[in-house]
Amino acid sequence: MSDTAPASNGLLAGKVAVIAGAGRGIGKVCAELFVREGAKVLAIDFSGAQDGVAAELGPACVAHHADVSVESEIEGMYARAIEVFGRVDAALNVAATLASRQGEVTAEEYDLMTATNLRGVLLLMKHAVRVMAPNGGGSIINFSTVGSLNTETMAPVTYSAAKAGVNSLTKSFAVLHGPQNIRVNAIATGFTMTYNTATAQSDTLRELCSKAALGRAGTPQEQAEVAAFLASDRSSFVTGTIIPVDGGWSARLA
Repeated sequence: MSDTAPASNGLLAGKVAVIAGAGRGIGKVCAELFVREGAKVLAIDFSGAQDGVAAELGPACVAHHADVSVESEIEGMYARAIEVFGRVDAALNVAATLASRQGEVTAEEYDLMTATNLRGVLLLMKHAVRVMAPNGGGSIINFSTVGSLNTETMAPVTYSAAKAGVNSLTKSFAVLHGPQNIRVNAIATGFTMTYNTATAQSDTLRELCSKAALGRAGTPQEQAEVAAFLASDRSSFVTGTIIPVDGGWSARLA
């Protein structure tokens, strides 16, 4: 177990966050940062890695196994959050299914890319709203991709399309549930160095890094910092936005 402990005066002190996809990558780093900033976290994953994350972060983090493409399991994870912590203030929807570029789009690829990446996010938001509304509101943070803002040839068409759908859902839920004091935003990540990208070919890495105005890849920590801001009271008038955290990638014309 690490010596990470919630900060009583941290950015997220007193808040409870449910993080879907907390087993590794950006989701894991979000869990680490949220605990350091004073939050209690329900770490969700279906891989089993969530158990190690909770053990590392200590009593402020509780692990829960769930497949976010299955609605009954989403409902169960929110019931678990209420059982353990009594409320939910922030919901981070980081979990995603990735795929390599393919040629002709297939129905199988579409089903694979949308089950978690689009339908799963819709259902995660639905159940987050159900538990947040009775407690006076909360913040939902979806994770999209810069490829959803236009076209990115390095990403599968179906993946970018699903994430574009997430952008639309983000805005719709923000408008629908603003009267309940529920804020909904999305982070459109640029190329970020995670476990998925570490094994990429060097020429691919160079090409992806060159797309950012800053000329480098982002880090999971840089994505997590923006998520922490969106979960905090400092972003109290921010909702319905798609925020590129991409090093200036989306600022380029092509």
